[in-house]
Amino acid sequence: MRPAFINETYYNFSDPAIAAKQRAAVDEVRSRFGKEYPNIIDGKEVTTEKKITSLNPSNISETVGVFQSATQQDAEASLQAAWKAFESWKKVPAEERAEYFFKAADLMRKRRMEINAWMVSEAGKNYLEADADTCEGIDFLDFYAREAIRYAQPQPLTPSPLEGEKNSYSYIPLGAGFVIPPWNFPFAILAGMASAAMVAGNTVVLKPAIETPMMGWLFVEIMREVGLPAGVLNFLNADPREVGDYLVGHPKTRFVSFTGSMQVGLHINELAAKTAPGQMWMKRVIAEMGGKDATVVADDANLDEAVKGTVAAAFGFQGQKCSACSRVIVDEKIHDVFVEKLVAATKALQMGDAKDDAPVGPVSSIKAETKILECVEIAKSEGIVLTGGKKVEGLNGYYIEPTIVAGIAPTARTAQEEIFGPVLAVIKAKNFDHALEIANNTKFGLTGGLYSASEERLERARNEFHVGNLYLNRKCTGALVDVHPFGGFNMSGTDSKAGSRDYLLLFMQGKSVARKY
Repeated sequence: MRPAFINETYYNFSDPAIAAKQRAAVDEVRSRFGKEYPNIIDGKEVTTEKKITSLNPSNISETVGVFQSATQQDAEASLQAAWKAFESWKKVPAEERAEYFFKAADLMRKRRMEINAWMVSEAGKNYLEADADTCEGIDFLDFYAREAIRYAQPQPLTPSPLEGEKNSYSYIPLGAGFVIPPWNFPFAILAGMASAAMVAGNTVVLKPAIETPMMGWLFVEIMREVGLPAGVLNFLNADPREVGDYLVGHPKTRFVSFTGSMQVGLHINELAAKTAPGQMWMKRVIAEMGGKDATVVADDANLDEAVKGTVAAAFGFQGQKCSACSRVIVDEKIHDVFVEKLVAATKALQMGDAKDDAPVGPVSSIKAETKILECVEIAKSEGIVLTGGKKVEGLNGYYIEPTIVAGIAPTARTAQEEIFGPVLAVIKAKNFDHALEIANNTKFGLTGGLYSASEERLERARNEFHVGNLYLNRKCTGALVDVHPFGGFNMSGTDSKAGSRDYLLLFMQGKSVARKY
């Protein structure tokens, strides 16, 4: 019997020896920049005429790798391969399926520095942010494998009152599905979404984010190395405009698992809800979407702790987390003192190339940079920029200064629309009641935080702050698998909780059998 699940412990990069090992791993993967990688369909390597080039966002003159750009014909082949593999994969006992993922988690542990290094290079994460991502990916595999075994056990039922009747209730997989992970947690969320579906007995077509295909390749490479049967995992790099709607709307797609923006998630949900000719089921959609996450700072808060947590949550990985603090709502009694400390701490952040472990690195792409700078211009018209607000010149990447905008009205666009980047809106509240009202006034409900010394206020937040993940007197980012099951309310998703004991149920369906003896 396996020991109880334990989360991976992050490396301590303040230790010069550990930091040096990580830098050596970065240098090693940089020596492999520019290679080409295939798609994998039914276990076979497939190349395409068109290519996708993955650039280093810290230095856009560097090509991390070259990947395939699949056609609809490739998408069709991938889905057919997944269904063919499903016929045998669904019959594999849960314990046997789980072993593939336990072995893959072990292999990820051995390759952890390398995985981190690729993420530093392709996603622009610093060492700790990359390591936290890799650790979460390992945790997902380890945890979901255990969950698959648990769900395969006989389920409890009330005994039948009918003489001679015996009953059973079990979970069976859905079929072949389409998995669409994001670029911001390019290893952890990708690995978690794909592994949850597969360990539950399904087969998948996995389309990694166009910004971070290398991280998808690493996951696929590891799963191939542990011997996952052909067709269970089909790797389909593609422009989403080419294959996205095709596979979401396909009558043979049983489920769609998506993490990304609200706009794309709602489009997927709408398209999947339409019944295509020949379709035999209502498609299951599992969507984790955006947020407009707020941290409330009450008048009795420890201001130094509140500043520290707000800066970490707002500007960690350049604010490119759906859980990032995008609004800080501050009681007017301590507003000016808090803002002064907040601006000073933000100005002290150092920016630079992720390979050098800079605290603040680049944003993900030219598309992201353009969108964020547009949002900054809107923010300038709605408030006062206290620091930041510009693209960083002199660095050959997508660098935007950490930006704080004060004087934002609770209903302003900057306070309502998701900005996936290093932009923090400061909103002044009259009192604690007003602060809670502001915190709940968006269409989202993902993460939130409160800093207060009052037990009464903390308890009120538990009951009234309408978010899926609430953090009290700590930063609102950094969820751990099965410690902080993650997922939000309202327009933040379909009420799924990644890393929870409920999550695998989203990829299974219940079957009741009654027998008369």
